[in-house]
Amino acid sequence: MEFRRVVVTGLGAVTPLGNNIKEYWEGLKNGVSGCDWITHFDPVNHKTKFACEVKNFDPTQYFDRKEIRTLDLFTLYALVTAEQAVADADLLSANLDVNRVGVLWSSGVGGLKTFQEELDDYFQGGRIPRFSPFFIPKMIPDIAAGHISIKYGFRGPNYSTVSACASSSHSIIDAMTYIRIGWADVIIVGGSESAIIESGIGGFNAMRALSQNNEEYKTASRPFDKTRDGFVMGEGGGGLIIEEYEHARRRGAKIYAEIAGAGMSADAHHLTAPHPGGIGARIVMENALRDAGMKPEDIDYINVHGTATPRGDISEAIAIRDVFGEHANKLNISATKSMTGHLLGAAGAIEAIATILAINNDIIPPTINFKVQDPEIDEKLNITPNKAQKRSVRTGLSNTFGFGGHNTSVIFKEIS
Repeated sequence: MEFRRVVVTGLGAVTPLGNNIKEYWEGLKNGVSGCDWITHFDPVNHKTKFACEVKNFDPTQYFDRKEIRTLDLFTLYALVTAEQAVADADLLSANLDVNRVGVLWSSGVGGLKTFQEELDDYFQGGRIPRFSPFFIPKMIPDIAAGHISIKYGFRGPNYSTVSACASSSHSIIDAMTYIRIGWADVIIVGGSESAIIESGIGGFNAMRALSQNNEEYKTASRPFDKTRDGFVMGEGGGGLIIEEYEHARRRGAKIYAEIAGAGMSADAHHLTAPHPGGIGARIVMENALRDAGMKPEDIDYINVHGTATPRGDISEAIAIRDVFGEHANKLNISATKSMTGHLLGAAGAIEAIATILAINNDIIPPTINFKVQDPEIDEKLNITPNKAQKRSVRTGLSNTFGFGGHNTSVIFKEIS
């Protein structure tokens, strides 16, 4: 069958760099660090005392207090982000068939804060089972997609993809597929996360996944740098309006980019560590190029997974060299987690947005905090160190990898 073309017509973001797309992009291109001391709780007894929190987010600007009590923070981020994307796409003024408009919204862990608070109350109350009736609806990862669809009356495909840090990239890929084959015309996709709480920081500390560089916390997220010691936790949300090309063109929508293709793979290696030879990462990028009908030399920019974990960055760098060969020397690569921290299930969404904005502005956002070359990482790779670079960006590839060995790559290109 002949696939329908798929484009992006709206964007929204609530991030550690800013609470809308304009602020987010300004932070990215200027190399701003979103990291600071944790304020969501007192981290005095934790090994890591810093994170990339969302700043100046006041839920009462968007919701009444009664409604706020029924929603976990990750859902609040989702609703605000989705509203931005819907408005940006001018979706509500369009003559939409609501039965063909879906919502695929992701979270890696869902309402972790709600889960922690309810169990705290249970144990402090002598194990008397007095749980809130909103406990389960606030906690489950799929609830954000449900809230968004209810708000707008969209009755198309509706669920949550959960694949750890690859979750919202999988939602983009699923949406692309459904629109390609004609199951939907428009799908709101994205992800949100709010895991900067005691159990979130403590759990990732126990895995030795987080940086513990409290002395230099502002620059602790150091992808590709020899002194990196783990990722920095982030929070927030990113949303995109994914639409069939002819549907978008008929209603006069602005088009940010076309989704040219995508790939998925598994490492089949380890619960939390990437394959040391980058096999899964290599396969997923090859799959994306094949799906897009592109050659390696067609790619200008890669927004890498780049978490600043000791083994993860090496594995991804090996895979890039294997897939792109000599063309890898001509690519720009950047790890925007150096600025935003790692938004877990929302990472794929905000990094897809960063890739699209790089194409729209012909600017490569930097990998900040880079000082010391790691001898195990190919020094010929241009990781766009510390400062944004101007160049023509026709195509960009966004990588997102998750615990469990879940790998995704999505390719965006200029509309033609």
